[in-house]
Amino acid sequence: MRRLRRIILWLLLLVVLAGGMVLAFGPGYIADTLNPVDRSREWPVSEEARALHRRLVIGDLHADPLLWDRDLTRERSEGHVDLPRLDQGNIAVQVFTTVTKSPSGQNYDTNSARTSDNITPLVIGQLRPVQSWFSLKERALDQAHRLNRMAEEYPDKLRLIHSRADLETLLAERAGGSRVIGAVLGMEGAHPLEGDLANLTVMEGAGFRLIGLTHFFDNEAGGSLHGESNAGLTDFGRALVREMVDRRIIIDLAHASPQMVRDVLAMPGTRPIVSHTGIRSVCDNHRNLPDDLMRQVAAKGGIVGIGFWEEATCDDSPAGIARSIVAAVELLGEDAVALGSDWDGSVPTTFDAAGLPALTQALVDEGMPEERIAKVMGGNMMRYLSETLPPG
Repeated sequence: MRRLRRIILWLLLLVVLAGGMVLAFGPGYIADTLNPVDRSREWPVSEEARALHRRLVIGDLHADPLLWDRDLTRERSEGHVDLPRLDQGNIAVQVFTTVTKSPSGQNYDTNSARTSDNITPLVIGQLRPVQSWFSLKERALDQAHRLNRMAEEYPDKLRLIHSRADLETLLAERAGGSRVIGAVLGMEGAHPLEGDLANLTVMEGAGFRLIGLTHFFDNEAGGSLHGESNAGLTDFGRALVREMVDRRIIIDLAHASPQMVRDVLAMPGTRPIVSHTGIRSVCDNHRNLPDDLMRQVAAKGGIVGIGFWEEATCDDSPAGIARSIVAAVELLGEDAVALGSDWDGSVPTTFDAAGLPALTQALVDEGMPEERIAKVMGGNMMRYLSETLPPG
């Protein structure tokens, strides 16, 4: 009996140790596996293109590093984004989005909101605050808190952009030689509002200035591009859009159903964006909205961010992304196109934030003039933010 108890104790100890190893190394392994960079190929950049890249004011409309439990103040080998790599890529303003729910078996065609959620075990495995384990609202607030705390602890490296005045100050400081990076906080899918408009005030207070109405499944706001209903805005969704217009919170339609896009565009005062996408006529799959809807977004003063991953562009090399950008300019006009990388969004890429000069080189190789390169690499995004954010 004593020997049996000893064996049981050893087995329990092994289980505890194994659990500790999973908690310690599992989330990091998952993050690295889901966000790889293909380093087998090199992308040469000429001195002329590097000099041009250094002159640009660069912005990116979508990245998800807040989902992953790593120190973004230090350069890391995993994933795509941290502050040192953003600086090396000369990125002036980055939109950091919060991801709170991802349906099991996630795909671009049809997902159910009722299936199990991939984010819950990740949040638990990362030992995030207990209140965030089963609350989408608390998950979004936890990720927002991490970004806010980083900006408070490293004000010379990161600054939250809440208003037009914040943006103007940051850009003026960078023009004077500062390397501080501006951060706009976004929400990927309105489900953390939990169907309660009062939570919009909570999220606004936490720093959110951009909300994607849906993600990979239908939610309280309406139908997803990858959901089951193909529905437009619900009554709650319409009320939410009206509130966002009044509060000058940016509406993102990157994962919205076509009918939701039409419904939003038909509402007074809306000027939505599509933060990370491709062009359907270049890359024909269900991830990309039809070209006619993209034209309508541009016609209402919105901008479209071109993504850096295979399903968005059908060629995720710098040259392939540049070709999609050129096609977007031809489709939408040079004032409506921006960058929307989807870095750290569980997508493989061919370069990380530090490797962004390769895209400038590819745009030069496409014959795009410097003035137009400056617009798509960040000028259009800065103009849009200055015209849509609250005054300050």
